[in-house]
Amino acid sequence: MTGPTPSTEPLQPSAPPTTTQQPGTPSGPASTSLSSTPRQLWTRSRGIALALLVLLAAAVAIAAVRSGTQHGRLDPRSADPYGSRAVAELLADRSVSTRVVTSTEEARSAAGPDTTLLVANPDVLTDRQRSRLHAATKDSDGRTVLVTPGAPSIGTLAPGVTADATPSTDSTLSPGCSFPAARRAGTADMGGIRYDTLTPDAEACYLSDGLPSLLHLPAPRKTGDTVVLGAPDILYNDRLDEQGNASLALQLLGSRPHLVWYLPSRSDDQAATESERRSFFDLIPSGWLWGTLQLTIAAALAALWRARRLGPLVAECLPVAIRASETVEGRARLYRKANARDRAAAALRTATRTRLAPLVGVPPAQAHAPETLIPALSTRVSTPGQDLHPLLFGPPPGNDAALIALADQLDALEREVRHS
Repeated sequence: MTGPTPSTEPLQPSAPPTTTQQPGTPSGPASTSLSSTPRQLWTRSRGIALALLVLLAAAVAIAAVRSGTQHGRLDPRSADPYGSRAVAELLADRSVSTRVVTSTEEARSAAGPDTTLLVANPDVLTDRQRSRLHAATKDSDGRTVLVTPGAPSIGTLAPGVTADATPSTDSTLSPGCSFPAARRAGTADMGGIRYDTLTPDAEACYLSDGLPSLLHLPAPRKTGDTVVLGAPDILYNDRLDEQGNASLALQLLGSRPHLVWYLPSRSDDQAATESERRSFFDLIPSGWLWGTLQLTIAAALAALWRARRLGPLVAECLPVAIRASETVEGRARLYRKANARDRAAAALRTATRTRLAPLVGVPPAQAHAPETLIPALSTRVSTPGQDLHPLLFGPPPGNDAALIALADQLDALEREVRHS
């Protein structure tokens, strides 16, 4: 017992079958297999949606971690654990006013003999900002307090002082010096950056392995001075009540009636020169650049992995019999995806000419010759003198509507010839 022999002849596409509407059925746009269903759309886009959700969750997590305990660090208006509001309120009880500034020009103009200028995190200042700030404070006869200046800034703001590369391993130290404020405060949380200096009359306090984390530098022949703090712990809200932190902070910041608290800001554009201005890419953190590079490489690898490998065409017999309507629909879908209206129109015209030739007595070999087929068809159409050449051998349609109209006209011509 043998099954049906698969046909190896090429299947010719035919015009779309016409449908009739049954009475009582609602009219409207019919859903075809070419339109995507919601399930198909979700299947295609769920990978991208999942990737965007993961990126959003990672961004929220990073923002939450970075905006946690470090919010308002060393800000006298902040009540966070790492803020300094408690110091400002204690100074206010002792009639010391606290003013917050965020630009170098404001800090320079506020320097004076009755003012203590505190500079938080001086390392974020540019070289020009540090030079201008030091020029304004060295002859002001006031006090300048530098909080944790590192190697980039200490040489400019406190000439003759160097920062040691190895921080102190001790967090609680005793004064070990004759500086009155340190002796009265006693033990304090002064572990941090250590400094070294050969400046005359410099008082080195809170030593760790022979190097101090607090330096008092009197100005020569002046009443002003500079205090270098290697650790900001004595200014934090949650550390102020420990050891002698409060006493040391109040003595260092309350020696003058006015305290100017300078929080360096990146928006201080008046102090930046044209050569120091940063581009957009300089403002992007390096971690995001590396992350973007990794995502690009991952996307390229995923594209290579999922890309279709097209090899040479292989002719083979169909394993099963396929209905002509399915073949036409599948080929039409491919034509539509490739936007190949010219090839679709050529296939429709070729199939129509092949079927019309035997009906008008034209040999199959001459079915695609216009000088033979068109005169034979002219005798079978109802309209004398109808020009059939543009319909059967004309140019490809310019849009989808023209392609549908061509299919309808070819179908009408074939029906007319068959019934004539």
